[in-house]
Amino acid sequence: MPGTPITTLEQLREVIDEPSKLVAEKAIDHIDAESRRFIEACPFFLLATSAADGSCDVSPRGDPPGSVLVLDDRTVAFGDRKGNRRLDSLRNIIAQPQVGMLFLVPGMGETIRLNGTARIVRNAPYADRLTLRGVRPELTIEISVVELYLHCAKAFKRSALWEPDSWPERGELPTGGQLLRSQGEFAASARELDDYLDKSYRTTMY
Repeated sequence: MPGTPITTLEQLREVIDEPSKLVAEKAIDHIDAESRRFIEACPFFLLATSAADGSCDVSPRGDPPGSVLVLDDRTVAFGDRKGNRRLDSLRNIIAQPQVGMLFLVPGMGETIRLNGTARIVRNAPYADRLTLRGVRPELTIEISVVELYLHCAKAFKRSALWEPDSWPERGELPTGGQLLRSQGEFAASARELDDYLDKSYRTTMY
């Protein structure tokens, strides 16, 4: 038999109690000093966007620590690096500027969640500060903070994400080329697709 759909907040609260006062009131509308330190140490974050029709996308973003600039206590910015040119995140931001960000620091379970409104900027005055390997990003993305808060480490502890002993053997997983072959019709072999990906990693990172 199918389960019982939950369609209202009242139904949810029959299952899940109200949060503690600490949790309910932890969100702030600016970047505090310690969160700034965390963001500036972050080499990897996830950017969530949505299109006008409600469809969603989450994009991984990575650069050396310090590549997310804290412009002031309500604004962060980062460069748009070379990618696959699908423009999923950028198209969504133009249509629907509300975004979510999740900042991760390797080995640390706590994360920072930031929700805000984004805009795309060409030739921003701070773009020189985001130059890597001699490449200055022509486009940057600025996020104005609406809310920011700490997310606890439970998910990382449950998953043992940062514990190497829990990691699967690489040979047990599909390669990038095998994933591409499985997801679409390609004349190239999985090995050829792996070679293509490896070349792109070497030559088109920035």
